[in-house]
Amino acid sequence: MSVFRTQAPIVAKAESVREQFTGERHLLANYARAPIEIVRGEGCELIDAQGNRYLDMVAGIAVCALGHARPEITAAIAEQAATLVQASNLFYHEPSGTLANKLAARSGLEHVFFSNSGTEANEAAIKLARKLAYRKGETQRFRILSCEGSFHGRTFGALAATANPHYKEGFEPLPGGFAYTPFNDIAALEQAIDETVAAFIVEPVQGESGVKPADPEFLAAARRLCDRHGALLIFDEIQCGMGRVGTLFAFQTFGVRPDVVTLAKSLANGLPIGATLIDTAASGALRPGDHGSTFGGSPVPCAAALAHFRVRDALGLDAHVREIGAALREGLQGLHERYPAMFAPPRGLGLMLGLPVREPYEAKAIVDRARVAHHLLLNAAGDNTLRFVPPLVISNAEIAEVLARLARTVAEVAAEGPERKP
Repeated sequence: MSVFRTQAPIVAKAESVREQFTGERHLLANYARAPIEIVRGEGCELIDAQGNRYLDMVAGIAVCALGHARPEITAAIAEQAATLVQASNLFYHEPSGTLANKLAARSGLEHVFFSNSGTEANEAAIKLARKLAYRKGETQRFRILSCEGSFHGRTFGALAATANPHYKEGFEPLPGGFAYTPFNDIAALEQAIDETVAAFIVEPVQGESGVKPADPEFLAAARRLCDRHGALLIFDEIQCGMGRVGTLFAFQTFGVRPDVVTLAKSLANGLPIGATLIDTAASGALRPGDHGSTFGGSPVPCAAALAHFRVRDALGLDAHVREIGAALREGLQGLHERYPAMFAPPRGLGLMLGLPVREPYEAKAIVDRARVAHHLLLNAAGDNTLRFVPPLVISNAEIAEVLARLARTVAEVAAEGPERKP
């Protein structure tokens, strides 16, 4: 018998009713929100206002690594909120200092700048690279190189480093001095990096483009070329870091040590935080007044992040992620083999996996069907890929249930055939 609660399928007609969600009239319509209202989370499930329970393979977009309403996180937040919520960075305080010590010890990168999000962490890394060249008197070294297919954030500097033109449309002119090179193309990278490049920023696993891992040889070449030409190597681990690929930091999986690592998303298991980890050789570039953040490193998110470390260490999450990720990948491979006209082979690492959908089938249609008919929350990424980034604590039983619900969804879509566009 399934360990999961069962309930009648959501009626699709109910989703078409407007003016039924809290704040719907006044929230800016810049998100394509699914027509359900989430009111509670428990572990790997989300519950809507009607009491329907959904298995969550989105986790706040790779954020809630320990699941929803994790008691240890809740207790750490409450305790810290009752003691000190904000003091600014005009003073030292214990939560941010302890978290900086923890991140430095685990990464080998000796200095940490805290912010509030991934895009801010990347902005700090970009400013660091430019300022370091300035401090050295290298006036010709200002270019920031990134990869085609990359996504580094939505603020202007991080957006300029993002190669996908879709995110830039209507926001030009963006800051200059940014260039792009094909992902996983060593020959092109050799041509792109020279003495004008201040930094090469790369995602070890591209997320928004459809879950595409870097080749280890590509990252090793990036390290070698950055050393040769005096550029910083920045790993954007906003989505793939903090254990998502089976090691605490993604660079540990690939065996390539960068000069800078950026983190956010799951660091505080749902509270806003960003972190830019910096090697000692580069950290002196930013001095008092060069950069800052009012809320960066605030006590409550830092306390939640410290609790996250305690729990993940106690659970031995890295080994768990590798084991569970292999089981999920095997199930996705089975769907590809059963429906080769609908799916390409799965890709990714650990619990950051993608299942590419072949046209004329659409990932979004599968996402919608899974949610409405089978209470399974999925996410579409890239051009046409199903992205799986569940809580890292998801169990074998829950993975089996996910795969069962997904199989029913896919069977229904296959029976109906792809929707034909006019």
